[in-house]
Amino acid sequence: MELDLAALRRVAAGDIGHIAGTDWHAYLDSEGIKYAENLRAEVLIREAGVDVEATIHGTALFLGRAESGEHTDAPRHLIRLAEQLFDMPLAA
Repeated sequence: MELDLAALRRVAAGDIGHIAGTDWHAYLDSEGIKYAENLRAEVLIREAGVDVEATIHGTALFLGRAESGEHTDAPRHLIRLAEQLFDMPLAA
């Protein structure tokens, strides 16, 4: 999966920030304070084991990371965690 900086900026609606887990990344607007809080993304990131210092705002794009460093689909364990946390099946 190839994503260039322009595509990530369109999704994040601004400059790109990212939070990394062991086998996934969450891309988001680095200055997202102008957008609504994204409590689900924040809870998912925290429950996946990453401490975040600030509230997450705006869109968050979760992607997997292959051993080669390339982007992949979000890992299944992260999708399952989101389904458990928010009690709803997600499209994979």
